Amino acid sequence: MNSTLYFNGLILAMDANDTRPEAVLTTGQTIQAVGSEAHLRQIMPQGTEMYDLDGRTMIPAFIDPHGHFPDPGFIKLFRVNLAHPPRGECTDISSALALLSKKAAETPDGEWIMGVSLDNTAIAEGRLPTRQELDQVSTSHPIWVIHASGHNGSANSLALQMQGIEQHTPDPLGGRFGRDPETGELTGLIEGISAMGAMGNTDFLINREKFWQGFNATRDEYLSYGVTYAQNAWATREMLEHFASLPADEDPGYDLMLLPIGELEPELTSGAKAIDWPHNPHFTLGPRKLFTDGAFQLQTAYLSAPYFKPIDPDYPCGMSYASQGEHQFQVMKLHDLGYQIHCHCNGDAGADLFINAVEEALRKTPRQDHRHTIIHGQALRDDQLERMLALGITVSFFSAHVHFWGDRHYDTFLGPERAERISPAASAERIGLRYTIHNDASVTPTRPIHLADCAVNRTTSGGRVLGEDQKISVMSALRAQTIDAAWQVFQEDKRGSIEVGKLCDLAILSRNPLEAPDRLCETRVLATIRRGEVVYQAEPVTKGSGASR
Repeated sequence: MNSTLYFNGLILAMDANDTRPEAVLTTGQTIQAVGSEAHLRQIMPQGTEMYDLDGRTMIPAFIDPHGHFPDPGFIKLFRVNLAHPPRGECTDISSALALLSKKAAETPDGEWIMGVSLDNTAIAEGRLPTRQELDQVSTSHPIWVIHASGHNGSANSLALQMQGIEQHTPDPLGGRFGRDPETGELTGLIEGISAMGAMGNTDFLINREKFWQGFNATRDEYLSYGVTYAQNAWATREMLEHFASLPADEDPGYDLMLLPIGELEPELTSGAKAIDWPHNPHFTLGPRKLFTDGAFQLQTAYLSAPYFKPIDPDYPCGMSYASQGEHQFQVMKLHDLGYQIHCHCNGDAGADLFINAVEEALRKTPRQDHRHTIIHGQALRDDQLERMLALGITVSFFSAHVHFWGDRHYDTFLGPERAERISPAASAERIGLRYTIHNDASVTPTRPIHLADCAVNRTTSGGRVLGEDQKISVMSALRAQTIDAAWQVFQEDKRGSIEVGKLCDLAILSRNPLEAPDRLCETRVLATIRRGEVVYQAEPVTKGSGASR
């Protein structure tokens, strides 16, 4: 097997002691030795390849603690991007309809048109298009526009008809169908995971061929940003079957953790109806995923106190996706089956549902080191963080919200006081609660350096510093996307730090990110190494071969 010596740069190991070794020696896919350059040159095999860092910084490759791989590839290849500037072109309803009309003109009648990433809070009208507006685009194509958060959308008449949604269709628990308050006619709006059904899944309209095309596109994007391990954090049966189609001995060029839908267990992965899993080492089944609430942009995140400027007087605090009893049943079921649970909880009342359920599950079935995890946790209170620490619950913060929606949190969603502490990573750190940070791609793109900046500098897109006392250090932000991200899903023995015996997954950065934190976003990924192989390279590096001494 080939050996490589990495030297002549700043190496941040991200181990327990934040070691900064002089050099790293790898053999094949594995880190063989870490220490002084002189010692490693003495023990390296004949013909070892020299990788001169030339003063640059090397860290463990980034790990995505929560996202929906390969959804970004699906958007790029198959869907109509309705994001607002600078990520897209939509500034109002008419510009969104124009893009949908363009897609319809080149799509055969009867085939679906799917628009994505439209944010009602970022366009002039402050809403999604109506059924009637989408009917103006086409009545011969089913059209579905899903919100940037993934928690609601709008459909034209044909799409509603094909999904069996009629004027008198009852609202499901945790969801609702928009209706005209005077006539009761459907407006096209569909809110909540339960109401959207299959249209809310990231693999909606994706067949096997499209799946692997989207997979490859997302893989290449993530590797270019130094990310070698990611998640599909809401895996339907169909999505798992796509992943399971890869032969057990084939390397897809990327490693993933898959989080099946919790409500589908145990039938999904065990018993007579279980998916025939090929045990490919690059795809690992991980925690099971649950929800308690929705999204802040839609004011469906579930809060204990009303929104700063409520848009729906009937739901001033948002809405829960499940009753305490139903949620308790799902948590207890998964806990008793031995699964780790990741639960989407945006609002603090949504988090209470999960914390209470875990506390009851542990009372009935004590279990050490379960690492049940709150996903997003943007409105967590200090008393909740203390309870989580006592119960062994961890959290992954959606820190990218500070930049993308921080000003709207301040002005509309939460108001100044609560907005100042969204994604309260510093509060968690002060009490010793281990956490990670994430982008939730494709809600926001997976960009680890920018994400770190969101947690370190907490600057909104409008230039406001949101929560000075919730800022964390650059090192904490990097650890939250390397070793802490590995720990959160029980992968700390395999990846996440530069230590002997771990996978050789590395990222080479253009500058020392620890210097001048206000310039963090100037840092670029120059190269990504996955399992000992360079899989992305922005510019040439100095290489050569050497001999043992």
